[in-house]
Amino acid sequence: MQMKFPDGFYWGAATASYQVEGGIENTDWAEAARAERVPVCGRACDHYNRYEQDFDIAKDMGHTAHRFSVEWARIEPEEGKFNQEAIRHYREVLQSLKDRNIIPFVTIWHFTLPLWFSQSGSFERKDSPEIFARYAAFVVQELGDMCTHFSTMNEPNVYGSNGWLRGSWPPFKRFRLTDSVSITNSGKVFESKASKGLKPVFTYFRVMKNLAKAHNTAYKAIKRVSPETEISVVKHVIVFDANWNPFNKVKAAFANYVWTGIFMNRTHKFCDSVGLNYYFYTQFGDKREWRKTDMDWNFAPSHIYDALMMLTKYKKPLFVSEAGLADADDSGRAEYIKDQVAATWQAIQDGADVRGHMYWSLLDNYEWALGFEKRFGLIEVNYDTLERTVRPSASVYKEICTQNAVVE
Repeated sequence: MQMKFPDGFYWGAATASYQVEGGIENTDWAEAARAERVPVCGRACDHYNRYEQDFDIAKDMGHTAHRFSVEWARIEPEEGKFNQEAIRHYREVLQSLKDRNIIPFVTIWHFTLPLWFSQSGSFERKDSPEIFARYAAFVVQELGDMCTHFSTMNEPNVYGSNGWLRGSWPPFKRFRLTDSVSITNSGKVFESKASKGLKPVFTYFRVMKNLAKAHNTAYKAIKRVSPETEISVVKHVIVFDANWNPFNKVKAAFANYVWTGIFMNRTHKFCDSVGLNYYFYTQFGDKREWRKTDMDWNFAPSHIYDALMMLTKYKKPLFVSEAGLADADDSGRAEYIKDQVAATWQAIQDGADVRGHMYWSLLDNYEWALGFEKRFGLIEVNYDTLERTVRPSASVYKEICTQNAVVE
């Protein structure tokens, strides 16, 4: 059977600036590393200097699209003062993609914050939506002639929950009851260093409201400077499911509403498209022994179907902005990719308007509070020599990309 994708469907992979570029020291994450609250990122993959080489590999692997983020701390190192040298660099990155006929998808903010913003309260600030919108509009004004697809922010719920509920990410505030709901592996070793209490849960909800308002305000500001730009939000969707038990079905519906529904209900009217990040499937009442990824997450690539169908209610074009697995020995990645892509195809057959698929990640990278231990990349990185090695699973993805189809 051949599962053929629509003409013009784009294929690629994703990265994020802080995780791969290296040399970014004026952020909340770099400051946290200096305080030994998270692992040091340092030079990472040195993608800042080696992007041409990395894009050559992406091109050779059949990629027609690439998602990356620009670094807020590079572009606005001081409040209201913008760095044209950083803009020039990202214009060169965009030109490099254009030279290879790879369509760019730019994420304006991917977790890390400039120190001036983080130290003054970040998204706890009342005026944070306006501050973010000013930055976002500047980025599009400076880069919009070279890119038509911009996402305002990456995974707002992940940012909020790890920072204000679990306390494993900056600003390290932990809600006392988080243990009863925590399902991710994003840096448990650092949770004990968090500031614990009941107050963070209230701050979390305020931050999440500000993040939604920040996206909406940025959308309007961007449209004023570049009306034709396609603007999305990148939403991490956890698929909460249930067994036959009616009580578990209610729990799953509530969990999906809290994690995905609330934010999307606040923002979907200010989206031209929606990016999906998918990694988690969990079922209430589930007694199965799941095969696990290196992140100790359920090996459940086919449930990306449920995540895509969950987003169809917002009646926007969709794209898979991130999905993949940590798999250091590359033993399950090819299978995971084929199952994930096949499920994406099935979602399209069932009415989801999916326009593209980007695997996470192009390169092994800094996996936030877990450091460099977890290996998500199609390309293996030797962090001592910075040598790049294309993993065997990448050839399976290349076949999908070049044929615009999955063949079974």
